[in-house]
Amino acid sequence: MSFTWRYLVRPDGSFSRMGNIDGSLDNLSDEELDRLRPDDRDDDEPPARLCSRCGADLLLHWHGPLTIGVWMELCVACDAHRPAARAFIRWHRDPDRDPAALPHLFEDWETETMHAHGWARAQEPEVPFSPPAPPGLTPRGRG
Repeated sequence: MSFTWRYLVRPDGSFSRMGNIDGSLDNLSDEELDRLRPDDRDDDEPPARLCSRCGADLLLHWHGPLTIGVWMELCVACDAHRPAARAFIRWHRDPDRDPAALPHLFEDWETETMHAHGWARAQEPEVPFSPPAPPGLTPRGRG
């Protein structure tokens, strides 16, 4: 089983991220993916969330890993000095933004923000070597 993230970028720069298990969302267009959201979802915008550091409007607020309870904030005033945050802010403000750049920008910003909270992204574990099965063996329950 494989797991990747599928990003949906809207014209205003807002986006959503959803789990893509075994490539199940690969063949859907962005329009089809946007229609998958629940019909009972309220289209009214939630109230703007304010930066916990300076009180300005946030460009983005996102939850970190659910088990640790960290809310990540992207504030233009407070985060413009951080390289990944600055790149994300530039991408968001650019009307000709490239949606294909979002996964890399988001993951860099997420890593940088979690590092500021004292967390580090774990390296992907190496898959241990497994020798191939000997030819001619019949699996149990067959033959």
